[in-house]
Amino acid sequence: MTEIITLEAQARDRVGKGAARATRRAGQIPAVIYGDKKEPVAISLDPKLVTRAFNRGGFLSHLVDLKLDGATHRTLPRDVQLHPVTDEILHVDFVRIGAGTRTHVSVAVTFDNQDQSPGLKRGGVLNIVRHEVELVCAADAIPERVHVDVSGYDIGESIHISAVKLPEGTVPAIADRDFTIATIVPPTVRADEPAATPAA
Repeated sequence: MTEIITLEAQARDRVGKGAARATRRAGQIPAVIYGDKKEPVAISLDPKLVTRAFNRGGFLSHLVDLKLDGATHRTLPRDVQLHPVTDEILHVDFVRIGAGTRTHVSVAVTFDNQDQSPGLKRGGVLNIVRHEVELVCAADAIPERVHVDVSGYDIGESIHISAVKLPEGTVPAIADRDFTIATIVPPTVRADEPAATPAA
């Protein structure tokens, strides 16, 4: 299960583009909490804390507890708007997570036991097709990472999602095909390497 991020939030009285700009001028990030059949709540957040959490990676696949006026809203970030030039965070949307909620999330892939792959030992290259896998799982049981065991794979072989052990209750969002996550490809020959000299 992923680590739960906790952020302090303040309520915003007004919504709309003008109000959001005013919030940013005041040194805060405007955001909104919605979903779970409840009214949306406009909030503002400390930009340093949000940016730190965002830059750690996987922000959209981590639960976030938003502390607001003595209450805690368990949420999942759904959208982060970035400045097109500076990549500064301009706005964040959070969706409430109720009991038993299942969600779609993209989770980073880690390739384990590369030293036990015959293909990689022989100079093959791990060609990663998917750095993330979209999953459907319980919102309170999102895996931190998808672990792919590459031991036993040789050059020319592919690793498909069916070979990956996912946590109980977690399934791939793509259900109509056994998609490829990675392949072991032959080593590439650099252009500056001399060609083999034919035997006399």
